[in-house]
Amino acid sequence: MNTTVKQKITAASLLVALGIIYGDIGTSPLYVMKSIIGDRSITELLVYGGISCVFWTLTFQTTIKYVLLTLSADNHGEGGVFSLYALVKRFGKGKLVIPTILGATTLLADGIITPPISVASAVEGLETIVPNLPTIPIVIAILSGLFVFQRFGTQRVGSIFGPAMVVWFTMLMVLGLLQIIHHPDILKALNPVYAYRLLVEYPHGFWLLGAVFLCTTGAEALYSDLGHCGKENIRITWVFVKIALVVNYLGQGAWLMHQGNEFLNGQNPFYSIMPQWFLLIGIVIATLAAIIASQALISGSFTLINEAISLNFWPRVALKNPTNLKGQIYIPSVNTILWIGCILMILYFKNSAHMEAAYGFSITIAMLMTTVLLSYYLIFIKKVKMSWVILMLMVFSVIEVSFFVANIVKIKERWMFLFFELFIFMVMYVWYYSRKINNRFLKFVNLFELTPKLNELSKDDAIPKYATHLIFLSKANKTYEIEEKIIKSIFAKKPKRADVYWFLHINRTNEPFTLNYEVIELLDDKVIKVVLNLGFRVQPKVELYFKKIVQELVERKELNLHIRPDGSTKYNAEPDYKFVIIEKFISVENEFALKEGWLLTSYFWLKKLSLSDEKAFGLDRSDVKIEEYPMVYSPVTNLELCRK
Repeated sequence: MNTTVKQKITAASLLVALGIIYGDIGTSPLYVMKSIIGDRSITELLVYGGISCVFWTLTFQTTIKYVLLTLSADNHGEGGVFSLYALVKRFGKGKLVIPTILGATTLLADGIITPPISVASAVEGLETIVPNLPTIPIVIAILSGLFVFQRFGTQRVGSIFGPAMVVWFTMLMVLGLLQIIHHPDILKALNPVYAYRLLVEYPHGFWLLGAVFLCTTGAEALYSDLGHCGKENIRITWVFVKIALVVNYLGQGAWLMHQGNEFLNGQNPFYSIMPQWFLLIGIVIATLAAIIASQALISGSFTLINEAISLNFWPRVALKNPTNLKGQIYIPSVNTILWIGCILMILYFKNSAHMEAAYGFSITIAMLMTTVLLSYYLIFIKKVKMSWVILMLMVFSVIEVSFFVANIVKIKERWMFLFFELFIFMVMYVWYYSRKINNRFLKFVNLFELTPKLNELSKDDAIPKYATHLIFLSKANKTYEIEEKIIKSIFAKKPKRADVYWFLHINRTNEPFTLNYEVIELLDDKVIKVVLNLGFRVQPKVELYFKKIVQELVERKELNLHIRPDGSTKYNAEPDYKFVIIEKFISVENEFALKEGWLLTSYFWLKKLSLSDEKAFGLDRSDVKIEEYPMVYSPVTNLELCRK
């Protein structure tokens, strides 16, 4: 059962929430109204209907679905598609894997379009001051600087994010209010009738939902970043943020209705409502807000991949901790992929207007997948009545499917990025299902029955000692089980004699930050199994944890290791630890069906590209032995071999 981790609500925590959570959705006013109007004739139905659609989208999709419902689905204070999956996977019986992979894939894929569109929309404001200014080099320079900075962490600059976003949202509200005061008739646009009329009466009005959807693309981030701020901080700050956003959209609408031209003629309503003397200041503030939005998305991508690795959806890659802050990580490979993707985006589309057309398609899929997972959470964990869940599913499915259909036309603008999304999906699909195939062929034996033989080997002086402490990493969940291949490694060919045999099992829990251990002594001071329980957001540092466990056992005198040799000498005080990692490879004796052959071949290819086990598990100081073990998944059955 899920238990909620409550975070205190203070001025500082509210400021942190403003700085981390709202970058994406908060910078939407830069391009939403411009995208809705486009090159269409400015009419009351278009402007009022567009604002009405934006307001009710923020109300239903962001406020009701995410802020009120989805934020309640916290996994010990953590949110996001993988946290939600970890909560409900036992109820889905495998059916929730594909929705989870799709949700994660589309969130990551949009990581290459949110930074360019946000930064480009902000920087293009300079064109109102300096016509024909080449903005592409400026956008590339800002984005490149942002990605280079990731390796140092955001601890130092993170403190300015909150105040900067307070300035940003205050600016949005003031600019909107100035226009509303002059033209209060725009308040009629909040009437849902205008939204209905736009979709039904305006020519091709339904397809405008693709532009309207841009106002809520950051809603998924509210849930993904739940762990950084706590749901109550998000709910309180959302009131301020939503008011600021709606007031600014209304202000842009008021300006559109009274500016006197039939067409926008390339103008951006966001910058047009600024007084001329404030324009440069506004552009600087907008650019800073866009950078903060990009930073939040990049950090979210790192967290997403870290969770995917822990839940066996992604190959192990190098992870770094640039600061001492809990949960702050840096993944060089992901950083490079996102940087290259963002630069290609700006070079291909050249300006934000073209990117608006391609934006939002993937997020609709992510939101649909969250709705699927959320329904399982409400039914099986919250025990909500089925009738209410069905009603919720119907409402949000209609909204999100409508947005999805309206966004389908964007495929022609972003078809080349479907390959990027397909690549991410296939990596997750192959890694997850190939590991399931691998685990299916794992054979276990009873370790308790083998302890006499291990004891005999340990005392056999005729066999050269292999190590004082011999440690194997095991996948066996059960206390008295061990993989058959580990026993073969110990006894086959040259037996491995050791004073103490350790079998270390890493158990990934469904909670985010679990870090504890259990010790099971199968033979006194000779055969010991250790279960290390790690949360799915904890980076494994197995060697560090293991040595700490041994140290604690010795200090408590639970083991007699303190009165016996540990392998250290007068030349080296370090105990003699040797870790053995068994690497599998596909044996030539296999005869595969097409799907399994493709999955396993792809899996082992990805494994070669991924981080080695000793680095992934943090075994960088002790002696580590890598042994290769051939896997026979599907042995040849009809072997025709004739003797002459």
